[in-house]
Amino acid sequence: MPVVTCLTVQDTTNVYGAEAIDPALIRQQIECVAKDAPIHAIKTGALGSAAIVDVLVDFVQQHPEIPVITDPVIKAAGGGDLADDELVNAMKTRLFPVSEMITPNGEELAILGDNSNPAQAASTLLNTGCSSVLATGGHGTGMHIVNTLYNHAPEPMRWEIERVGGEYHGTGCTLAAAIAAGRACGLSPRAAISQAQNYVNHAILHALKVGKGQPVPDRGILWER
Repeated sequence: MPVVTCLTVQDTTNVYGAEAIDPALIRQQIECVAKDAPIHAIKTGALGSAAIVDVLVDFVQQHPEIPVITDPVIKAAGGGDLADDELVNAMKTRLFPVSEMITPNGEELAILGDNSNPAQAASTLLNTGCSSVLATGGHGTGMHIVNTLYNHAPEPMRWEIERVGGEYHGTGCTLAAAIAAGRACGLSPRAAISQAQNYVNHAILHALKVGKGQPVPDRGILWER
């Protein structure tokens, strides 16, 4: 059940502009959706403004039983900005503490955690109230993608999947949405991550070349678990 938070000007190459929706309209969208259908998980993406974060947090605090998977969108894959300093601060101080999991890529994690070392950056976020950090490795190098879950356990948990060559438009969003879908179906966070990674891998293997830029994962692909 989508809630539109910002309008973008983008293609498969980059994001060229974005305009946040009026927060009052966001609140109306959330209230409308919540009255119509049960909500079993929430996944966030590009939020547009700090004021929109406040609207979302208000709803989440009224429904603490709903797991929130936050994809902390800061920059598009092509380099375009999708968050200013005020929005980044709002996510760090208000949204992350009420989220079950955040799913930053390497660049986002370094910015949010003020450290180029993933473990130290994740530790900084955990110490400020974030429940868990899934550091995604899709933008890295090497034969395998390594996704690392940092929480308050003694050691982080890692998953390795074979890297499919090239860059793709929307893999981080697809992963976070798939994790949220798993949690909505009652899977544990770790099981939801495992299933989501398999789904994304299949979607990338069948990626669609629709423009002049990055291929798009085929989210409609049918696959067996």
